[in-house]
Order: sequence, then C-alpha cells, then structure tokens
Amino acid sequence: MSDYEARFGALGRLYGADGLARLQAARVAVIGLGGVGSWVVEALARSGIGGLNLIDMDEVCLSNINRQLHALGGTVGQAKARVLAERVEQISPECRVQIEQRYFTESTAEELLATPYHWIVDAIDATKHKCLLIALARQRSLPLLTCGGGGGRIDPTRIRVKDLARTMNDPLLLQVRKRLRREHGFPKLSRQKFGVDCVYTDELPVFPQADGSVSCERNAGEDYRLNCDAGFGSASFVTGTMGFIMAAEVVRHIATANN
Repeated sequence: MSDYEARFGALGRLYGADGLARLQAARVAVIGLGGVGSWVVEALARSGIGGLNLIDMDEVCLSNINRQLHALGGTVGQAKARVLAERVEQISPECRVQIEQRYFTESTAEELLATPYHWIVDAIDATKHKCLLIALARQRSLPLLTCGGGGGRIDPTRIRVKDLARTMNDPLLLQVRKRLRREHGFPKLSRQKFGVDCVYTDELPVFPQADGSVSCERNAGEDYRLNCDAGFGSASFVTGTMGFIMAAEVVRHIATANN
C-alpha cells in the first residue's frame, strides 16, 4: 500500500477507486483564505486532492483566531497562504501546492486563471473582485463554486447550496447579483438562473449596536463588512461549516465526474 493510499484510501471506499484516482489527479484553486477558504483548504487536503493553488495576499491577524483555521498565537503576522501550505504538507505530502501571495484583481486575473484547474473555489469577500471572478469563469466555462457571507450568523443548519440567482438574506450576494446583472450581462429576470452554484445561509444576520447589544435591525450608514476590527460578528462553526460544504461539493463533482 502506498503512502497516499494509507492516508486517503477511506475516500476510495466512499467514491470508489476511480473516484479517488480523480481526486489525486485534480488541481483546485482556492481564492480567499479567510474564515471560509481556510476550512476549504483543510478539507480538500484531507480528501486527497492532488494539487492546490492557494491565492490570498493577507497575513494572519489576532482577530482571525475566532473563525480562521490557520490563525494561532504563533502564526499571527505570517502569510495565510504560506501557513496553510505548510499545514497541507503535513496532511498530504504528495499534494502539489502553489502559493500565490496576491489578491485576485483585474491586474492579476489573467495570470491566476492561466492554470488549468479542475475546480475553482471563490471565497472572496470583496464584491468587485468576486464579480470579476464569477464573470470570467462563466465566460470561459470554468467550473466554479462561490459563497456568501458568514458574518452575523449563528445557526450553521441554515446553510444551503443553490444557484446564485436564487440566494436570499445575504447582503453581499445581493450586491453581487446586482453587479453581475448590471456590468457582466447576467440574466436580469429573477426567475432565470445564473448557472453558478453558491453556498450561503438563509439566516437573517444580526447587527452589532453601539451600546454593545445586537439587533436584527441595520443602522443606516454603518459599515457591516466582516473585518479585523468591527462590522459583523462571526463564529467558526458557521464559516467552517460553509467551508466544509464547499469542499464537499467540489469533491463530489470531481470524484463522480463521468458517472
């Protein structure tokens, strides 16, 4: 028995020997390595994926510890992509990891998408760049799975997988849908699907208040983005569950291809 089979043979007993071989041959890009993306990388590595491109310019900060896999006291200040790459090496030494310490933007898109990926995981939280990636993937028929925001939510059982056009109760995805329709030619009628699968939660977010309480009511003019200092609250059991569901979807598609 090879080292790879000893580590990941259990996946073959779920998806069959051919499915495991497809996982070993696959290369997946994970773009955005934060509260969702870091857990995606963990699950894909433990599922025997043969190649991973880890794309993010951020460094670990102390306030990442509540929700991001790579955030530990000893990793604060280190590049997220590099910390995850070192972890993947311990899990799956044969995995071919490519580190890309840069953001996905207009200036980097062409080069970052030049690699032939079997699947792309979009865990970007910036609306403009998220839309750019989704639009380019659609134009080029690249298999992509996107996600909504996990901030402000506390119930992981409300996480769903639907076409992006059918998602609800997510402020980030609302802006994404509007921008894709306005700037990238996505279907304008609400009944028309986008053809892009999305992992999201239909739970309504809770908003932090100035007095330290939380409320279902949004304060006008407040910036509720999930960031290191303010905005939405967050929990690992929500962002991690989103990441695991994304990984499960990718593994299923790869392992069962042509079935």
